Amino acid sequence: MPLNDLPEGCIANALSFTTPQDVGRLSAVSPIFMSAAVSDVVWERFLPRDLESILSTSPDGSRLLASAASKKELYFSLCENPVLVDNGRKSFSLEKKSGKKCCRLSARDLLITWGDAPRYWTWYSDPASRFPEVAELISVCWLEIRAKINTSMLSPTTLHTAYLVLKFSRDTYCDGLDDQPVEVAMKLDGEESCTRTVSWNAERRWGQERGDGWLEIELGEFFTKEGKDEELEIRVFDGSSHWKRGLIVEGIEIRPKQGARGAGRSMMHRMDFILGVGMLKPTSF
Repeated sequence: MPLNDLPEGCIANALSFTTPQDVGRLSAVSPIFMSAAVSDVVWERFLPRDLESILSTSPDGSRLLASAASKKELYFSLCENPVLVDNGRKSFSLEKKSGKKCCRLSARDLLITWGDAPRYWTWYSDPASRFPEVAELISVCWLEIRAKINTSMLSPTTLHTAYLVLKFSRDTYCDGLDDQPVEVAMKLDGEESCTRTVSWNAERRWGQERGDGWLEIELGEFFTKEGKDEELEIRVFDGSSHWKRGLIVEGIEIRPKQGARGAGRSMMHRMDFILGVGMLKPTSF
């Protein structure tokens, strides 16, 4: 059967077995794909299965679920506008190319040693932050930040990278945040999965912004398994004898590792098989 004679629903179903990025590419190839690519059948498959349970606990999330005119609109809204969940302690979004979950834990969702002592840390609202509060380091010698999250909040069978989201005060000299080693440890269900040493490098990090006014330090990688809810623990520790000041912490972000998916072409072959036509050639994308 010629591709033009296939029902739009059949093409939409086949598109749903690719990726959001592939759908965009195919839409540019042919008006047949462009028409099918707006179907809820396509975009519902790209949305996480537990999306409603995640968003329904958030006022903003509930409003988005009720107001989105289509699954495609819902998808791209979550890609471009992270939603605060868990009483504003976390933000939830989707990676645009893959539809995989991204989660950022706010500073209030972290365990910061001496974080509740005003002589060491101060909390305030920052207009550049998506969260109600950020934490600024006044002065400590023992700098320790811990985080915990269940992997059910993340996409399964995915290699993730965790980042500390931070910046340095322009009003305070960033003493002690130079090249001394910072220890990072990550554990899944108590078993160590990643250890590494990083550096604050305060002076070198000026200008290395993410585009939202914040900087990030890569903490490590971990892999989430299908059907297994594990507890991820992250520890960032600088116990050097230097007193440290001027660090501003927004939170810890966890997102799919860039370049780790590698499933796009196999999905294209799968779509070719589903359609039963020899018209989709890998060299076209």
